[in-house]
Amino acid sequence: MEANDLAGIKALIEELGIVCPISGSRNWTDVRQFNLMFSTKVGSVSEEADTIYLRPETAQGIFVNYLNVQKTGRMKIPFGIAQIGKAFRNEIVARQFIFRMREFEQMEMQFFVRPGEELKWFEYWKETRLKWHLALGIPSENYRYHDHEKLAHYANAATDIEFNFPFGFKELEGIHSRTDFDLKRHQEFSGKKLQYFDSELNESYVPYVIETSIGLDRTFLAVFSYAYTEENLADGSQRVVMKLPRILAPFKAAVLPLVKKDGMPEKAREIMDMLKQDFRVQYDEKDAIGKRYRRQDAIGTPYCITVDTQTLEDNTVTVRERDSMEQIRISIDELTSYMHKNIKPLSL
Repeated sequence: MEANDLAGIKALIEELGIVCPISGSRNWTDVRQFNLMFSTKVGSVSEEADTIYLRPETAQGIFVNYLNVQKTGRMKIPFGIAQIGKAFRNEIVARQFIFRMREFEQMEMQFFVRPGEELKWFEYWKETRLKWHLALGIPSENYRYHDHEKLAHYANAATDIEFNFPFGFKELEGIHSRTDFDLKRHQEFSGKKLQYFDSELNESYVPYVIETSIGLDRTFLAVFSYAYTEENLADGSQRVVMKLPRILAPFKAAVLPLVKKDGMPEKAREIMDMLKQDFRVQYDEKDAIGKRYRRQDAIGTPYCITVDTQTLEDNTVTVRERDSMEQIRISIDELTSYMHKNIKPLSL
């Protein structure tokens, strides 16, 4: 392997009589090196152009900027740097909708710690990151840890948080203890010291790093695949509802006049103008009220607020909850506080 002797590897496979565990076949192709990075050329003249590679991960940008952030922010160990950005991998097979793509979005954090404390922080972030996922409102049975037995050359601990996608449990996020490998390599090849002086220990060292790396596209897929629900109702009809966590729903409420006359649209517009100061709200007056409820169910709107003849008499509205379809009557003056109470930010 170290000599990159691919023909020798093929000969070794044949010599040992290794068979495919699924088919039992020994009819192996030649051993080939897969190209997992995208290359391109930079330079105005083709003959003088340099070969460069699109980044396969976003982490290295953080390591390059580590010292700038630490110095200008006067940061003390432990601290983290997080970012979101594009990454590119020349996947052998891109499949399963947006689960595996050649161009994707990563959300990563590199958390810098003292040498010798990395495994303590590894366990901390392993637990904390799972809490973040559970705070989305998806039950815990949809998640599990997968600890790595075979580690990357730079790691001394690694685990994945896997999600139960429609095609089974697959990796959603990785938590890795990357030791001091990255900073030391950047220090070695740049000639720039990347050490941190710890005033409490009165010594300098290259920090160790705990990485959390989550796919934004995969998180989107996880949330939406769980939220998508087809329900058979008591009247024999069926509805499609997106049971998104309320805080993640694109619209928090829809304001619906029962009919397009008798002053109801005007009153509904007043309510919408009041709520849109705090929430993203949609107005809809087309079709029967039942069809409008179904439209909002399909895009995951948690609440539908209906203006009817009683609204014009006593200043109350009907509020329908998406998942249970239960309806309550409340005063317009209480709407904003009701929405704030029931649409809370995510908490760990």
